[in-house]
Amino acid sequence: MLDHLKANNLAWSRRKVASDPDFFRRLVRQQTPEYLWIGCADSRVPANEIVGLDPGELFVHRNVGNLAPPQDANYLSVLQFAVDVLKVKHVIVVGHYGCGGVSAAVDGKRRGLVDHWLHPIREIRHEHRAELDAIADERARLDRLCELNVARQVRNVASDVFVQDAWARGQPLCVHGWVYSLTDGLVRDLDLTVCGPGDAGPR
Repeated sequence: MLDHLKANNLAWSRRKVASDPDFFRRLVRQQTPEYLWIGCADSRVPANEIVGLDPGELFVHRNVGNLAPPQDANYLSVLQFAVDVLKVKHVIVVGHYGCGGVSAAVDGKRRGLVDHWLHPIREIRHEHRAELDAIADERARLDRLCELNVARQVRNVASDVFVQDAWARGQPLCVHGWVYSLTDGLVRDLDLTVCGPGDAGPR
């Protein structure tokens, strides 16, 4: 079963060792990423590959719709571990245009449990209804909702007690908001960076 994936893994491992014989020995000794990536679970958005980082250089949390909900123990555990234990310097919330989760949140169809998970996106849609309704093109409207969702999640991360406590003790930490484009493989910085409690942050 899945022999092609095992073969791919073997080939990848051999390539890594051929180009850097000490790679895995270094990897085993320590995990010291400077970045936490909070992204979508979409299979077309591979975190490490997009930003050209090796294993060990990027701590990753992914879920449907790249949400950072303050009630989610999974996300909060990742955030606390990244901030308190790994001492990451950057938390990057990364949405992507053409996000199926964002579309599913607002298309009116019922899908079961995921509808509850995506409820925060429906709230964002409601809060920004006037702006979004003024966008005639459906794709452009959904893309804008993707951006607004990233902004909200940046705000969630920046207002979390783990991040606030890190800033209070002088730990260097910035929260950023990006959107990835499936059409050209590029990330767009939404200029939402928050590096301390005094930053205005995303609206």
